[in-house]
Amino acid sequence: MREIIFDTETTGLDSREDRIIEFGGIEMVNKFPTGRTFHQYINPEGRQVHPDALAVHGISDEQLVGQPTFKEVAPALVEFLDGAILIAHNANFDIGFLNAEFARLGRPAIDPGVVVDTLALAKRKHPMGPNSLDALCRRYGIDNSHRTKHGALLDSELLAEVYIELMGGKQATFSLDAQVETSASVTETETISVIRKRERPLLPRLSLDEIEAHRKLVDTLGSAAIWKEVEPAYRDQLAAE
Repeated sequence: MREIIFDTETTGLDSREDRIIEFGGIEMVNKFPTGRTFHQYINPEGRQVHPDALAVHGISDEQLVGQPTFKEVAPALVEFLDGAILIAHNANFDIGFLNAEFARLGRPAIDPGVVVDTLALAKRKHPMGPNSLDALCRRYGIDNSHRTKHGALLDSELLAEVYIELMGGKQATFSLDAQVETSASVTETETISVIRKRERPLLPRLSLDEIEAHRKLVDTLGSAAIWKEVEPAYRDQLAAE
């Protein structure tokens, strides 16, 4: 399965007026990074960076001069995203901005069915929070000491590690249709546990009198009561004893 973990930085919070100024994403296949990334600063075409946004990501108007516009970036970006599951933290924000940019170009919106929000995953797994990216890095022991400002590619790299932890932790894929190459030989010892079926099932803890009392109760439930299928087996088993 191909997944793109990505992040955007913007001039502000309103996707109707503000613009994307940085996109960063990394590719994973079967939960393993492939080494393929997409990172680009983007000229917002006259839209200035809001001071509050500047304080978060540190990308100034001056840094964006001479960068390509979203229209120029779009073909390569669409090719990078095509066919992948798209994973972002607070995905509604990033997808909202991408869809607004695509709409300006007359391109179709991203199918919400291919989007995974790691913030929603984290809230389900850790309902007491906090569940910011920094907080999740601390929870899972992921080094984010070099994250002094938000940055799309850096945040994507951190989010990829967080996402793996949210999905159950770092482990090798068990997919039968993919091969994972390693730089060193690994000797694996396979342990197979066989669960044997009891030759004779354990006795139920109910006595015949208790089962009979229960049968009378079940009779009041109607002919469709599932207990009518189960109860005779208990009685037969006790009788055999």
